[in-house]
Amino acid sequence: MVRTLLLVDDEENITSALVRLLRGDGYRILRANSGEAGLQLLAQNEVGVIISDQRMPGMTGVEFLSKVRDLYPDTVRIVLSGYTELNSVTDAINRGAIYKFFTKPWEDDLLRANVQEAFQRYEMKMENVRLTNELQQANEALLRINRELEQRVEDKTREVMLNLNVLKISQEVLEHLPVGVVGIGDDGVIAVANRSAHRLFAADGSRPMLGEAAVDIIPSELLLCVVGEGCRKLQEKIQLSNRVQANCWCCPMGESSASKGIVLVIEADI
Repeated sequence: MVRTLLLVDDEENITSALVRLLRGDGYRILRANSGEAGLQLLAQNEVGVIISDQRMPGMTGVEFLSKVRDLYPDTVRIVLSGYTELNSVTDAINRGAIYKFFTKPWEDDLLRANVQEAFQRYEMKMENVRLTNELQQANEALLRINRELEQRVEDKTREVMLNLNVLKISQEVLEHLPVGVVGIGDDGVIAVANRSAHRLFAADGSRPMLGEAAVDIIPSELLLCVVGEGCRKLQEKIQLSNRVQANCWCCPMGESSASKGIVLVIEADI
């Protein structure tokens, strides 16, 4: 960061003396011969520290620096004054318009040290502003992310509730079908069996089917349809264990879902 210093004094010999004193410290130094000229330079440049004479025609140093405080509050403002002007300068210090003041003639080393300190103060202010802005931006970004996550959760919850409702409806439809429906996983275990299937294969529903091995419940002739691909109807009717004749269809799963296994549909002659 370039350290820019503004010197404001209507006496050119004063600003020249200050330039000679401070230019070796690496500052970019701007000069103005009045408060109005100083305000114009401030509008065009980012200035960190201002040194202004108190007694100037048209606008005193205190008046100038009071305006600067309102327009550019982060600047560090120093005034040079005579002993006879201390009351007005002290009042300005109390109101926060001025950071420090030096009487004329000034002590070179003390003024240089205080200008250095003033720039450190200004840079600390600007760093705090930068960090505050970054924190605000981070908080705003976090707020946006939270809102997006909340919306996604809401959308996902709505989708889950819709799917759950569809699943309940599908289950109810399945239970009321006049044909038996049995879903068998690729591990050979029964995963789905409706009410009609229980009546056909599980002693009128008294024997549980879910989680049981299909070979222990389903007739072997019916399980032969597992061989082959595509949905197909068995050529001949199957004789169930209760002497009931049935037409049977076999459909492999996975065409429109990630499910694996088969679905058996049994239409019994009752």
